[in-house]
Amino acid sequence: MNTGVLFADRRWRWLAWSAIALLLLALPFITEAVLGRSWVRIIAVALLFVMLALGLNIVVGFAGLLDLGYIAFFAVGAYSYALLASPQFAVHWPFMVLLPLGAAIAAIFGILLGAPTLRLRGDYLAIVTLGFGEIIRVFLNNLNRPVNITNGPQGITLIDPLQMGGFSLAQTHTIAGLTFSPVHNYYFVFLVCAVLSIGLSLRLQNSRIGRAWVAIRDDELAASAMGINTRNVKLLAFAMGATFGGVAGGLFASFQGFISPESFQLIDSIMVLCMVVLGGMGNVAGVVLGAVLLTALPEALRYIGPLQQRWFGEVMVDPADLRMLLFGLALVLMMLLRPEGLWPARRRQAAVAATGNANAG
Repeated sequence: MNTGVLFADRRWRWLAWSAIALLLLALPFITEAVLGRSWVRIIAVALLFVMLALGLNIVVGFAGLLDLGYIAFFAVGAYSYALLASPQFAVHWPFMVLLPLGAAIAAIFGILLGAPTLRLRGDYLAIVTLGFGEIIRVFLNNLNRPVNITNGPQGITLIDPLQMGGFSLAQTHTIAGLTFSPVHNYYFVFLVCAVLSIGLSLRLQNSRIGRAWVAIRDDELAASAMGINTRNVKLLAFAMGATFGGVAGGLFASFQGFISPESFQLIDSIMVLCMVVLGGMGNVAGVVLGAVLLTALPEALRYIGPLQQRWFGEVMVDPADLRMLLFGLALVLMMLLRPEGLWPARRRQAAVAATGNANAG
């Protein structure tokens, strides 16, 4: 291979990654100038959903285990942080302890979910995981008597923000002439966590464990015959996916300052699953794309109300109803026109194409 061509290709690749990095660093300031600070918050939330979608992609995309209760691990991480960093128990542990602790507790819950479902696949696994997610939400909603642990449906308030020494992310700071509001501070922390999650997902995908997950997804019997310990590998998939959800939950609790069981409903699990499927199951880049699109699209559709007012002089259809109708229609069309996802993994794209050819034949 021509070394000059290789060097030029590597140089352009580094230039492209540098441009992306600069864009991500400037994105909150550009967004605030063009769309307002509320959209900076939306982008920050999108980064949290990137972490959630990457965690679910380990379970669904890599290992092929359909999980409809994934939001439960998000809730476990959030409540682990909130209970130990709020007036609820009158303790205020540092986030450097709470985030790993929440991740570990979520991983344990992942193993508890995975252990009794090792023989289940497909619809049966989906029903069990759905029930698990609802059990967690109902427990959080009712653990306020006879001993008040979670404060029930009222939720937990006054949760401590992320803080290192005297630097609190909940305060406005001026650095090098730039003003960083709390939402800007959290955006950069979430960005670092999302990038680390992407890097870890890519390493897992290309590792021996990642190949074992893919083997189980494609043919569990063949994987077992090849010497893969399917039991341990499945449990590891549930634990690793739950770990991502636990960290995201802790960050969410510190960001919001308030959580309640209503923040962790079945529709949220469905939404995260849609991000994975729409973006492209098994492909890290596709999952990131799906998470960003499905976080931003419902918010962008809120502008339908003002558009109706401008075009027709009145709001003819309730924006909330029309927003969800268009959102659902977009998902249906996407699954009809591109069932493998927007940015699918090569293996899945080939499998969908083969299935289509077989059906056509």
